[in-house]
Amino acid sequence: MTPAPWWKQAVFYHIYPLSFQDTTGNGMGDLPGIIQRLDYLQELGVDALWISPCFPSPMADWGYDVSDYTDIHPDLGSLDTLDRLLEAAHGRGLRVLLDFVPNHTSDQHSWFRQSRAGRQNPKRDWYIWRDPGPDGGPPNNWIGYFGAPAWEWDSATRQYYLHSFLKEQPDLNWRNPQVRQAMQQALRFWLDRGVDGFRVDAVLPVIKDLEFRDNPALAGPALGKDIGAAGRQQRLYNSNRPELHGLLREWRALLDSYPGDRMMVGEVYTLDTALAGRYYGHDDELHLVLNLSLVNLPWDPQLMRGYVEGFEAGLPQQAHPTVVLGSHDEPRLATRVGGRQAHTAAMLLLTLRGAPFIYYGDEIGMTDGPIPEHRLRDPWPMTAGLPHLSRDPARTPMQWEANPGAGFSREMANSERPEPWLPINPDHRQRNVQAQLADPRSLLSLYRRLLQLRRSSPALHSGSYRSAAGAPEGTYVYYRSSGEQEFLVALNFGAGELLLQLPESRPGRVLLSTELDREELVQLTRCRLRGHEGIIVQLNPEAG
Repeated sequence: MTPAPWWKQAVFYHIYPLSFQDTTGNGMGDLPGIIQRLDYLQELGVDALWISPCFPSPMADWGYDVSDYTDIHPDLGSLDTLDRLLEAAHGRGLRVLLDFVPNHTSDQHSWFRQSRAGRQNPKRDWYIWRDPGPDGGPPNNWIGYFGAPAWEWDSATRQYYLHSFLKEQPDLNWRNPQVRQAMQQALRFWLDRGVDGFRVDAVLPVIKDLEFRDNPALAGPALGKDIGAAGRQQRLYNSNRPELHGLLREWRALLDSYPGDRMMVGEVYTLDTALAGRYYGHDDELHLVLNLSLVNLPWDPQLMRGYVEGFEAGLPQQAHPTVVLGSHDEPRLATRVGGRQAHTAAMLLLTLRGAPFIYYGDEIGMTDGPIPEHRLRDPWPMTAGLPHLSRDPARTPMQWEANPGAGFSREMANSERPEPWLPINPDHRQRNVQAQLADPRSLLSLYRRLLQLRRSSPALHSGSYRSAAGAPEGTYVYYRSSGEQEFLVALNFGAGELLLQLPESRPGRVLLSTELDREELVQLTRCRLRGHEGIIVQLNPEAG
């Protein structure tokens, strides 16, 4: 049989490069810093790194406003640094994904500068320009994802240009074949250098309605929370257009033409599990679709189970799901669920069927860092008037050690430490990698044990999933199976101890508890679970 592609068994680790490791003393993380920490990542037990944008950018949206798709931001390194990173990672058996941002460029990109220079410029149609509407205002009622109108007036050429995010991020016109060709060349540039694939940013809005029709209003918030004007419009005509699938097939064909199972995972930001599943196509579009449902749900086992199984049900045959509990766009996992629940969440993340994505720092339980208002850098809250939704607290520097600077930024030449681009969370004195490596019952120790078990167990890295009948309220219990190997995973979401009494009388052995203090024989008809505890039980069909 042909072996499964690497990404079907991989665990991905998401690095926000500005916040991972600073080696220059300028207070910003960089690519040499990632190289410096590769041994840590290898020993942690992950398989692939996803690096958020590291390309040249004015940093209006911290790298997601790209001004050159085929170079590295000088503050982060160089092309030579990227090559060294690839060589060092591959030498340790680690794959590397870069972030691909197709929907928009920076307004400082040479393409947009030319497009904006005049209506007759050859690159005018590389972006989306429209005349004013009948009332002299914007061409239609579209609202950007950051809450402001999606159109910006250009007084020099007397037209509006479209920006689905910040006005500094003008949308590319993907109906123009020259744009498609130029962006394919950018993908080829990185594939030729040895990049293993891409995380594709903001897939759904890439292609827009040809007639630019008004979007209808939405009765409630799109994501079940208050995100202002951005959540009050049904994105019928500026998102999820049918032509998008053809574009994804073009990218997939390009990736498949390269050796080594190159792949792409797409940010299909929706709670509609059936919609997400469509973007796998017939195994000819995205290799993986980021399931962002769990990041946006309350910490409730019934809701979690419903969305996991809803996502599974919407998958085409042979498609592989993903499991995502942490994100650079949402509050930190430990902040959302709490300290002890972060241990249960780790077991959920690494035992569900699918490719897990670990957000940097979640393995030590990093929480949202307190940031004074004058230090906030995220443009979205300032644009939308929603400062409480700033994404900065989830992007604070990695906490490597208890010393000043948290091991993130080295001392400057004059012995004064730089001020990092975002403040370091004061709790780094207690919560850091160095301390948790020395504690056999720490959250980091749990992640390492889970990753070791997952790697060595076909049932966990590639087996089937089914939920357990008769599980008590407040728990999420499921089976993972492959051939004769079968595990039961039982997660107690509540603070109180309970007795797991499943209807089938089967013996098993607890291999791992989230408390890291328990290995014992149990019966499924009578198995104790402490508050916020999760256990992995290896079942023995031949016993008893």
